[in-house]
Amino acid sequence: MSEDLLEQAELKATKQRRFILSVLEFTHKPLTAEEILKASPPDVKVNLSTIYRTLGVLTEKGILIKTINGDGKACYQFNHHPHCHLLRCSVCDGSVRIDSCPIEQLCSQLEEQTGYTVTGHSLEITGVCPDCARRIWKDKTT
Repeated sequence: MSEDLLEQAELKATKQRRFILSVLEFTHKPLTAEEILKASPPDVKVNLSTIYRTLGVLTEKGILIKTINGDGKACYQFNHHPHCHLLRCSVCDGSVRIDSCPIEQLCSQLEEQTGYTVTGHSLEITGVCPDCARRIWKDKTT
């Protein structure tokens, strides 16, 4: 699949580009450049600056979507993934996907009220995951 996407975007199918697309293809959440780097096997020679540069090109070509988390980190995902939001743990940075979009109705109302055409939105909800909550509770009781 990645080779077809690169060909359609008139990009050379380099080992680094194929690697980045394969990592993003098999994840269910947007990833940062650092998370992509951590996933690199020893046989793929790639550094963080190459990943950032490649993510920029792939985003410009419309293959990827870039979103900014509440902590300011840029995350990337395939453009064809279904729209979703995340519930992120503020302690361990783990996340779970929220399959429904709680603000689509608000976007429709805003379009009606303002005449704007809403082209996108970003929502991140933070909290403490059950594992971290147990650790925190355990630390407070000892």
